[in-house]
Amino acid sequence: MKKDNIKDLFKRLEGGFDVESPNEGHQQRFLDKLNEVSKVQVLPSSSTFNFWKPLLAIAASLLIGLAIFTTLDKEPAIDGLASVSPELSETQDFFNAAISQELNNLNSKRTPETEALINDALKQISLLETDYNKLKMDLKESGNDKRVVYAMISNFQNRIELLQNVMAHIEDAKNMSTETPNIL
Repeated sequence: MKKDNIKDLFKRLEGGFDVESPNEGHQQRFLDKLNEVSKVQVLPSSSTFNFWKPLLAIAASLLIGLAIFTTLDKEPAIDGLASVSPELSETQDFFNAAISQELNNLNSKRTPETEALINDALKQISLLETDYNKLKMDLKESGNDKRVVYAMISNFQNRIELLQNVMAHIEDAKNMSTETPNIL
């Protein structure tokens, strides 16, 4: 590619430049507009706002700091068996999944005839969960004592066994009602 000489460049661009003059009186109109803008009275800034501005910034900083401070946990959450070891974490997950499955099965069998039995079972489960929460605190205080770990596992097993027994009672009651003939 050949470099254009400046003279060649201007020859090619000749006639393409904007060479028109502004309308007559342009300068005077421009100066008039400048004078109008300078006549507009600018209100002085409020000194009271300048006084409050740093105080508002400090107050906002304190609020943000307080919000962060209150949302942070001072104490890590008590995770139960999961806090002891990865294997026990898997065990806890297994038991929680099994209990959840049994509760879903139990709730799917809810009828007017089984309502009292299911409600009683849910109360018993609630008591066992309260005991489990106490065991979690004991585990933390005891420094992962094996006896507490065994008690926690036993609590999980008791909950599952309770739910399975209730399901068996519901099935037995259902079978008995279908086997007995209607006597009139």
